[in-house]
Amino acid sequence: MGTLFVVGIGPGAPAYLTDAAETTLARAEVLCGYTLYVELVRARFPEKVIYTTGMTGEIERCRYALELARSGRTVALVCSGDAGVYGMAAPVLELQPDYPGVTVEIVPGVTAALSGAALLGAPLGHDFCVISLSDRLTDWSVIERRLSAAAAGDFAICLYNPASRHRKDYLRRACEILLRAKGPETVCGMVRNIGREGECVRILTLAELCETEADMFTTVFIGSSQTLQIGERMVTPRGYRT
Repeated sequence: MGTLFVVGIGPGAPAYLTDAAETTLARAEVLCGYTLYVELVRARFPEKVIYTTGMTGEIERCRYALELARSGRTVALVCSGDAGVYGMAAPVLELQPDYPGVTVEIVPGVTAALSGAALLGAPLGHDFCVISLSDRLTDWSVIERRLSAAAAGDFAICLYNPASRHRKDYLRRACEILLRAKGPETVCGMVRNIGREGECVRILTLAELCETEADMFTTVFIGSSQTLQIGERMVTPRGYRT
């Protein structure tokens, strides 16, 4: 039996790839993953066997990776960010009982909440929530409840998957829910293409965010009532000064 490593590669730039992730990718015989994510590391490992699938092919690629591992190969299933945050670690572990003897190891990576926060400053300096606005796997009614609860709890919030071609108004809808409990001047931030060409960072208010377009390459940060804009940085104080 072989080993399947589920590897978080961060946002894509080599600087965000951890030593553990790079060592694991170098060790693997086969690299599997969503086409875009594999392309981010493919040039570093040109000798590897590559297997990719497009969006919605998640279970297929997980099973393929497990089958390869069962045949005795050392396989790396590549995920952007962290493998355990909206990544493939969960489905692989759900499927693992069907492949007795296959060893699965999870290699962490830098998720967008952390790499995006670093570019903005310190928006997640106190308690925070991470919520995906994609309703492909979660009913929008559930997402609405989670947004309302996070706003009522005065958490700083990080939004993944804020919009897409088929969900152009979801960020606006989310902002309208948050505005029921948060003030329109709440400090917010947006980061697009983290660690990639075209990286863009912006600080704005919640009212402005409500009228702003985003896409699947954007990570959005909504501050708590304590979040400040200090110069060009977004900061949620932990409370040490008080």
